[in-house]
Amino acid sequence: MKVNDIAGLIDGQVLTSIPENNEVKGGYTSDLLSDVMGNAAEGHVLITIQAHKNTVAVANLVGMPAIILCNGREAPGEMIKLAEQEQITVIVTKLNQFITSCKLGNALEKESEN
Repeated sequence: MKVNDIAGLIDGQVLTSIPENNEVKGGYTSDLLSDVMGNAAEGHVLITIQAHKNTVAVANLVGMPAIILCNGREAPGEMIKLAEQEQITVIVTKLNQFITSCKLGNALEKESEN
């Protein structure tokens, strides 16, 4: 699945550019950034409510192509600016983390079956 497929899947709004060829291999849901650093994998999308520039720094460290902000969280300008610099896509959805995770997981599972 490509990053640009995600927004439509979760009724999301893309706040940054979407770099070419950003393949999504999975997702990781957490609001504890140390947990993300220790357990998320490269190519996974971060699903969180943490809307600040440290979230981008962690996603970059892990090698995550996108961050999904749930519950309609607003991303501050400094987060958007850093995400653009690091070529990490930021998507906002009104859905909660559980529903977002389920939708992404189901779509990835269906894709792997094909």
